[in-house]
Formats: sequence, C-alpha cells, structure tokens
Amino acid sequence: VYLEESGGGSVQAGGSLRLACTASGVATISHCMAWFRQVPGQERNGIAVTDSDGRTTYADSVKGRFTISQDNAENTLYLQMNSLKPEDTGMYYCAAAFYGMRPTMYDCLTGAPHAIDTWGQGTQVTVSS
Repeated sequence: VYLEESGGGSVQAGGSLRLACTASGVATISHCMAWFRQVPGQERNGIAVTDSDGRTTYADSVKGRFTISQDNAENTLYLQMNSLKPEDTGMYYCAAAFYGMRPTMYDCLTGAPHAIDTWGQGTQVTVSS
C-alpha cells in the first residue's frame, strides 16, 4: 500500500487549505486513517483520526477548525483546515492501519507502532502571520 499526500502550500493566517491523501495498492478498508503534523526539531503529533465506522477524534489544538473525512470509493482521506494559524505550520503526514487487529482510536491518533503500519511522505503547510 502506498499513501501520497497533496494539497499543501503557503497561506496567510485565517486562510484555508484542504489536504488529500490517496491510497494505492489497497485491497481492504483501513481500520483507521490519521493526519499527523511535525515541526522541525519536534516529534510528529497526531491531529485528526477517523476509523472504518466514520468516527473521528481531534487533537485539542485543531478541534473546531479542522475536519477529517474519507471517501472510500476513491480511497482518499481529506483534511479540511480552516482558520489556519502560524502555529499550524509544519509537515503534514497521512498514516493508516491496514493490517492486523483493529487498534483503538487513541493508538491511531498517537501513531502507536503496533497500530499504524503505513505512512505517506508528507506535504508542507506554511501559515504566515
């Protein structure tokens, strides 16, 4: 399975971006898919996750501003980002759990090694003040 992110770019504070993550080589629906954000010198942190039942969970830092969704027919995961802030700047990664037992939403959001088995290469988002 291969995940490819798109939609990153530069935007002013208050603006919006929509990220997409397309999965190829997929033969099954994932247990969960998530978006992570990483700033240079810091750990990669989960910001939004959705599971095969359509449930969603968000990090407090993006709650109310970001929306995660997925189109199973197109094998694509989205992240709609509104009211962007400079602190949202970072590399955004898509990740998924396709194999093994179904992990918890918490494990997906935290990127636990036993949960997440597939990562994308990332797309850069830069928010200027």
